[in-house]
Amino acid sequence: MIDRRTFLGALGSSLAISPLLRGEAAKPRRLAMVTTEWRYPSHAWHMGERFLVGYPVEGRWHRSPLELVSTYVDQFPDNDLSRARSREFGFPIYPTIAESLRRGGDKLDVDGVLLIGEHGRYPRNELGQTLYPRYEFFKEIVEVFKQDGRSVPVFNDKHLSWKWEWSKEMVDTAHAMGFPFLAGSSLPVTWRIPSFEMPYGAEIEEVMCVSIGGVDSYDFHALETIQCMVERRRGGETGVDWLHAMRGEPVWEAMGKGSFDGGGWDPQLFSACLCRSLTLTQAKTVNHRYPTPEQIRQWVEKPVVYRYQHTDGLKATMMLMNGLVDDFTFAVRLKGRPEPLSTLFYLSPVPNVVFIAALMHKVEEMILTGKAPYPVERTLLTSGLVTAGVHSLGQGGKRLETPHLGIRYQAPRESHFLRS
Repeated sequence: MIDRRTFLGALGSSLAISPLLRGEAAKPRRLAMVTTEWRYPSHAWHMGERFLVGYPVEGRWHRSPLELVSTYVDQFPDNDLSRARSREFGFPIYPTIAESLRRGGDKLDVDGVLLIGEHGRYPRNELGQTLYPRYEFFKEIVEVFKQDGRSVPVFNDKHLSWKWEWSKEMVDTAHAMGFPFLAGSSLPVTWRIPSFEMPYGAEIEEVMCVSIGGVDSYDFHALETIQCMVERRRGGETGVDWLHAMRGEPVWEAMGKGSFDGGGWDPQLFSACLCRSLTLTQAKTVNHRYPTPEQIRQWVEKPVVYRYQHTDGLKATMMLMNGLVDDFTFAVRLKGRPEPLSTLFYLSPVPNVVFIAALMHKVEEMILTGKAPYPVERTLLTSGLVTAGVHSLGQGGKRLETPHLGIRYQAPRESHFLRS
């Protein structure tokens, strides 16, 4: 039996700054950013500008020892900011990725790369996936490494690629060439209300995340919310055997089945998630009432659910419930504990998106230490789950077997989320 103190864990900060990470003590390192577009409030704006002006950490303004010295920008919308920032801070925008990494010379001349393939005008396929060129950008980065006989750490924003085979190739390439590779969402590093970490080695039976957003987008964030918790379970991550996605009326039918094994999910987990939400929708003139099934159906026009099972039997449900909530909540059922445990993954509003600053702090740590703080296999697995979810929906909600997602890895003991 796990007691409350063990579950809540230590309240000390996971972002304590070692002397190596203090800007005043570390030797300046050069950073290149490769991005699709840079505008307000794109991910390049959220991430790249942290290395121009700094960001808050533990109640003080942190000036990064990483200096953004070069960029490649693929598209320039009318509200482009990259050229204004280039003039303001004095870094060049190069016409190719190779030139940006070599800073106009003939050899790799940076110490790390931000790869931000999010936002911009790109085609969509028949499954509704936006074909962001993360894989193509990665290939061009790696080609410079190969030609110049040297590699540096790379961070890839969000899921690795819209195509599973490409996601796998990216991770395999990084391992084969031996450069640190970090990827993924900012959800795993943001604050949690209440602040707790999953006990290392916990016996987990079933989990759920209730969230907002769309397919091939915020589903990735919700899946990483789940994965950063369940990867800490006894035996480590084992991979996923199958996934079943549903949209619309089948979601309401599944909700009435009352259990995961019956084709739905644990209703107590759903309730625990809603009770942690700070944005739970209410009818007019009332406050903080638990919604009825009829109200949920009325408010959520297009629900989306991914149900999937890990190889070791762990059951998971990811729900996109636009209209019911506007945040990310998580609930877990631990073996031997009668009641679920739950938390809110708190996202501070634009423009002061501190949770993305926390993610950039992890990028900074990787570049300065030469070691990714947590395995890229987390994002490889969640990238594969997103792709499987999209394909399941595209096949009318067919359950898909996923032997290719038999990804095993061990999570670090440190959880890396904000606590102060």
